Amino acid sequence: MVMPGQFLERPTLIPVGPQVLEGLAHRGGRRPSLLVLPPTPDEGGGGMDHLVAAELAFAAARAGHPTLRFNYRGVGASQGSRGTGACLLDDALAALQLSADNAEGAPTLVASIGRSDRVALALAERAIVPIAALVLVSPTVSVEALAAVSVPVWVVVAEAERTPAWSALSKLVVVPRADQSWQRNLPMVGQAVVEALGAAARR
Repeated sequence: MVMPGQFLERPTLIPVGPQVLEGLAHRGGRRPSLLVLPPTPDEGGGGMDHLVAAELAFAAARAGHPTLRFNYRGVGASQGSRGTGACLLDDALAALQLSADNAEGAPTLVASIGRSDRVALALAERAIVPIAALVLVSPTVSVEALAAVSVPVWVVVAEAERTPAWSALSKLVVVPRADQSWQRNLPMVGQAVVEALGAAARR
């Protein structure tokens, strides 16, 4: 039994062709939903159990939004061999479809961590279900790569990651006294995603 205020994600399976990915989902009545893209397999960092992925899911769920986070193929209990490029996009497309299904077709906000930013940008171009916005945490792409994206893009960086190029963005959140380890002020990353979810809901 889940008591009021408790956070309980449910294990979920995401089919991708003949393989199945493991995920964790949380229900919620508010829209849009949140899909978290974990760091890519070649970055390591624990997949969907990465501390930022867990924080984003926790913050969004507490705000009442459905959430889904998952492991790319070959990570954790997800089947298959670790892949790159098109394989990561296929995994993310399947997770995005499930996120939309869980929210009865409502738009999904996609949050990426690290080099999954490239997957998030590809999703925005290829998805056949609506994407409300993107939130890129510790992105590795250039500012110029965001120019062609058709949905709102938020960028969240640690103070140690901030560069003059990122400073030109209108939707930039800089987390003070933080670095890429996110040992300081991690809840501010979750707050930024909740703010982006709220902004997307008002569009």
